[in-house]
Amino acid sequence: MLPHSNMPREDNQVPLLSDQDVAYESGEKVHILGINEPDEEGSSVVPPFSWKKLWLFTGPGFLMSIAFLDPGNLEGDLQAGAIAGYSLLWLLMWATAMGLLVQLLSARLGVATGRHLAELCREEYPTWVSMVLWVMAELALIGADIQEVIGSAIAIKILSNGILPLWAGVVVTASDCFILLFLENYGVRKLEAFFAVLIATMAVSFAWMFGETKPTGTELLLGVLIPKLSSKTIKQAVGVVGCIIMPHNVFLHSALVQSREIDYSKKGRVQEALNYYSIESTVALIISFTINLFVMTVFAKAFYGTEIASSIGLVNAGQYLQEKYGGGLFPILYIWSIGLLAAGQSSTITGTYAGQFIMGGFLNLRMKKWLRALITRSCAIIPTIVVALVFNTSEAALDVLNEWLNVLQSIQIPFALLPLLCLVSKEQIMGTFKIGPALKIVAWLVAALVIVINGYLLLDFFSSEVTGVIFTTVVCAFTGAYLAFIVYLVYWGFTLSVRRHMLPAKLAQGME
Repeated sequence: MLPHSNMPREDNQVPLLSDQDVAYESGEKVHILGINEPDEEGSSVVPPFSWKKLWLFTGPGFLMSIAFLDPGNLEGDLQAGAIAGYSLLWLLMWATAMGLLVQLLSARLGVATGRHLAELCREEYPTWVSMVLWVMAELALIGADIQEVIGSAIAIKILSNGILPLWAGVVVTASDCFILLFLENYGVRKLEAFFAVLIATMAVSFAWMFGETKPTGTELLLGVLIPKLSSKTIKQAVGVVGCIIMPHNVFLHSALVQSREIDYSKKGRVQEALNYYSIESTVALIISFTINLFVMTVFAKAFYGTEIASSIGLVNAGQYLQEKYGGGLFPILYIWSIGLLAAGQSSTITGTYAGQFIMGGFLNLRMKKWLRALITRSCAIIPTIVVALVFNTSEAALDVLNEWLNVLQSIQIPFALLPLLCLVSKEQIMGTFKIGPALKIVAWLVAALVIVINGYLLLDFFSSEVTGVIFTTVVCAFTGAYLAFIVYLVYWGFTLSVRRHMLPAKLAQGME
């Protein structure tokens, strides 16, 4: 292995993959047709488009898109539909577009550097900063996992006609890490195929609901095309935007794209990979947007303007649907539950996957996958079982808990988003694949918008929930430290001096 270099890199150079922890070993990667074929016209030429290659690159974007379909997002959709009707569909579309931009930048970072975000944070930030970022990423992952597992447990309770209580559903869902390990043994493509089936299950379930409830087509189209926002729906609007960007998903996507074999010594091959990943990620998020649209419009049609609109959540949504649309070939309660189970199960498995990359990247831990999966799964499952036991008999308390978990997610967003934007803008890290001035401005505007919106959510939440002198003092102290750390991340990003560079192993061998 070459030593770290402080010298500027050539245009087509990227960091060297060392013998440290990596997202995928070389034997685990999907072989791309033509990867070892010589480029007749030069290494910078992008090969012509190939449907077969697009198929081989398809997978990481769909795994990433599952975070846009987790139970937390579904709850945000149904509440927005029930309370705001069709009026926030345009916001769902644009929020998904902003999420796509962030995820494309994450994929760009992973492809161009051969490193994922957690690894680069460990490499480029001071040790204490990377440790804080790691803790924040783990907290975000645990918070998301609790929502996802509880969503699965609710679906299992409904499908078992109440025989399995919430805590039992959590235990059943906890087994997903073993499904992950089992599928990983059969290769990346088998794992991706499994998630494709779960996404298809969600699509069919929620499309069936869409057909059963028959939303108004004209109102749906106007809701997508014409922006509307009122003071009564501002909280739902903030929720729609806030739950689109999941901190752990930003880390995950930058690692998933390394599952394909790419010749880093050829700039054209790297650009080719970026092109294919951009296409498949866009298609994946169009599908996720459509599924979210189904959910929002179903609840807009069914409950907008009703007295129960503000009281609908994941726990009682199926029952309310059943009371209104109970007939039909198959009870809508079970259709909803099947879709919710697919959403919860798929998102908890990808959460386990993300946890492995986050822990391995920040701590540089080289351990067996089953052990790492067990550790990351336990970090989320143990508190989730406690939550299920405590809140099993109280729907209202579960909704309050969900609000706190949404706040936790909102707090964590800058700690994934800011390092990503700082790293992907640096030529020393990205080479010629750094983002240009126009894209950088757009990306920072999106980041600022998301952070401000989530800041509004936090301010609104704490203004109503935080009472008492001691509690208020503690919250203010943490808020001050939180804002100071965000300012530090921005400052460090603009003054980042890359001290350690690495080249891909194949390129290193050639130079030696």
